Amino acid sequence: MPLFPQTALNAGVRKREVFGWAMYDFANSGYTTVVLTAVFNAYFVGVVADGAAWGTLAWTLVIAASSLVVMLTLPAVGAYADLRAAKKRVLAVMTAACVLGTAALAGVGRGDLALAVVAVGVSSIAYACGEALIAAFLPELARDDALGRVSGWGWSFGYLGGMLALGASLAWVLHAQSLGQTAESFVPVTMLITAAIYAVACLATFSLLKERAVAQPAAAGDGFGASWRRLATTLKQVADYRDLAWFLVCGACYQAGIAVVITLAAVYAEQAMGFKQADTMMLVFLVNIAAAAGAFGFGYWQDRIGHQRALAITLAGWIVMTLMAGLARGPALFWAAAVVAGLCMGSSQSAGRALVALFAPADRRAEFFGLWTFAVRLAAIVGPLTYGLITWLSSGNHRIAIVSTAVFFVAGLLLLARVDVERGQRRAKAP
Repeated sequence: MPLFPQTALNAGVRKREVFGWAMYDFANSGYTTVVLTAVFNAYFVGVVADGAAWGTLAWTLVIAASSLVVMLTLPAVGAYADLRAAKKRVLAVMTAACVLGTAALAGVGRGDLALAVVAVGVSSIAYACGEALIAAFLPELARDDALGRVSGWGWSFGYLGGMLALGASLAWVLHAQSLGQTAESFVPVTMLITAAIYAVACLATFSLLKERAVAQPAAAGDGFGASWRRLATTLKQVADYRDLAWFLVCGACYQAGIAVVITLAAVYAEQAMGFKQADTMMLVFLVNIAAAAGAFGFGYWQDRIGHQRALAITLAGWIVMTLMAGLARGPALFWAAAVVAGLCMGSSQSAGRALVALFAPADRRAEFFGLWTFAVRLAAIVGPLTYGLITWLSSGNHRIAIVSTAVFFVAGLLLLARVDVERGQRRAKAP
C-alpha cells in the first residue's frame, strides 16, 4: 500500500495540492521552533531583559497578551473567511505580517524591550491566525476516514521545516561562536534566516492550494458585523455541538501543557539543566525529529484505532514526559524526556486537528477552527503564565514548575472521556 494514496483524498483533490497545503506547515514551523522554542525566548530572558528575575514572567506575559488578542478576534476572522470564501486571501495577509514581524526581531538588542514586545506580539498573533486558516482546508482535502493520516502528513512535513530553519540557524550560531561573537550578534541573524525560509516556502502553498469554498449570502452584510453575528449564533448553539464544546475545553487543558514545552523548553534547559545556546538548539532539533516521526506514523495508527483513543495515549505520554524532565539531574534522562516530548507533540497536535475537522460543519470550517484556536490561545495564556508564576513564587525553581505541568495533561485526559466522536460527527453533518 502506498504511503500517500490518492484514495485518502476527496474527489477532485490532487496530491500536489496536498503538498502545497503541507508546505505551509513546513514554512511556519520555523517560527515556533526558532522564535518561540529554541532561540528568541532564551534571548529575551537573558539579553533583552538582561537576566533580570522578572525576565521569564515578562516573556510569558508577552505570549499571554498576544494570545488574548487572538482569542478576541480569530473566531470572527474565521467567520469572515467562511462567509466570503476568503480563507486563502486572509491567510496571505497573516503570512506577510508574521514574516515581517519575525524579521523585525533582528533589530532587537539588549534592553530593547518595547521593540521585542511589539515584534513578538505581531508575529505570534499573525502566526496563530495563519495556523487556524490553513487547518480549515484539511476537511476540503481529506476524506473523513483519512483525516488522521493527512493531518499527520502536514504536521510531520512541518517539523521538517522547523528542522531546516533550526539547522540553518544552528550552523550560523556555531560559526559565529567560533569567531568569538556573542548572542547579540548572532541571534538577530537567526531571525532573518527564519523569516526568509517562511517567506520562500509558503509560495508553494499560494501557488497550489485552491479555495473551494463559495461565498455565502450573509457576505453581503456589513463587513465584520456579519461575521460577529454569525459567531454569536454559533456560540448560542454550542449546546447542539456539545462534543465540540467538550473537546474545546479538553484541548484548552492539554494544550496549556504543550504551550509550556513550546515556549519555555529552552529556558528550562538553560536555567535548570545548565545547557548552552548550541546545546539547547541541538535538543530542540532532536525534539523536531521525534515530532516528525510521531506525527507521520501516528496519523496512520490514529485512523485505525480512532482519534479519541489515539489522543488519550499521547496525553498519557505527556504525563510521563513531565515527570522524567522534573526528575532529570543529568543529561541522559533529560534527552530521553525530550524524545518522548517530540513523539507526543507531533501525534497530539495532529490528532487534535483531525478531531476538529470531524466536528466542523462544511460551511463553518474556518469559524470552527477559529474556535479551536481560541481554546489553544487560552491555553497559551494559562500554561506559560502558570509556569512563570510558579518559578517566581518558588524563587526560580524550574523543576517544580515543569512537574506541575502534568496537571494540565491529567485534566485533558479526564475531559476527553466526555467526548463522543461519532455523535459529534453526526451533528456536523446534520442541517
